[in-house]
Amino acid sequence: MGMRQKIAGRRFCATFMAVGLGVLALAATDASAYSGEFAKFNNCPVKTTGVFKCVLSVTNGGNVILGKKNVPIKSPVTLQGGFSKPNEAGVSSFFGATNGVTLSKSPQAVPGGLLGIVPPESSPPLVKALSAFFFENGLTGVNATLELAKPASEIQLSEINLVGEEQTALKLPVMVHLENPFLGKSCYVGSSSSPLIWNLTTGVTAPPPPNTSIHGSAGEGEFKEEGRIFELHNTQLVENSWSAPTASGCGGILSFLVNPIINSQIGLASSAGKNTTNLENTTIDLATATAVINHP
Repeated sequence: MGMRQKIAGRRFCATFMAVGLGVLALAATDASAYSGEFAKFNNCPVKTTGVFKCVLSVTNGGNVILGKKNVPIKSPVTLQGGFSKPNEAGVSSFFGATNGVTLSKSPQAVPGGLLGIVPPESSPPLVKALSAFFFENGLTGVNATLELAKPASEIQLSEINLVGEEQTALKLPVMVHLENPFLGKSCYVGSSSSPLIWNLTTGVTAPPPPNTSIHGSAGEGEFKEEGRIFELHNTQLVENSWSAPTASGCGGILSFLVNPIINSQIGLASSAGKNTTNLENTTIDLATATAVINHP
């Protein structure tokens, strides 16, 4: 090959690489098209027909009582996507996030782990630390991860109820993934055919016994970006009228032996009035799709 051919080849490769890098740069720009306060809506399907507003909700505290297990929420749980204009009942249809993560998979440690051994609350700090070390480690510890049990389109949102602290503000069809080396990869409470239905409210619940009424809160509202973003702080969404089926798929090929053990330990199936969802310290950001697209 002559010198001119080598130079031409190098120029072609350089040009090709430059074009490729340019495409990657454009892709990166498009993937994070929004900046500042609007960056939180990067995964909102703003260009999808029917999307009226974008939402990002992050829960940083609270707990879920599933049968006999009380699991605190310590890892932030994120719900994001878009939703339609409300119907006559004030309910909007939901659209999933563009990155496929409509509901984040945020593992929460189950107190007592696989053996369910939890020291009394009055125990000395050393006893609690030792208990966590022995029963909540990588081998015996269990994580409970909330996942969507239905397509994102099955989620329902009511802004009116959310702010007005009445009736259902957010309807979520979910299932709980129990994760531990011994339990395998398919240990779930709830499924697509038998989901846990959470009719979350910022208002007052009316559960069957033995649960009693609890009250959520819309929190405090704040307008940002000259009124184009509305943010709720310290929102609390609650629900204690839902039921839960038995666990399934635990222990792989030994599930016929393991499932009954898990169900006995958790207290499943668990009827309505014996379970509670309490999503505290939640921040919810809302903005119209038009505002997101056209922001400076």
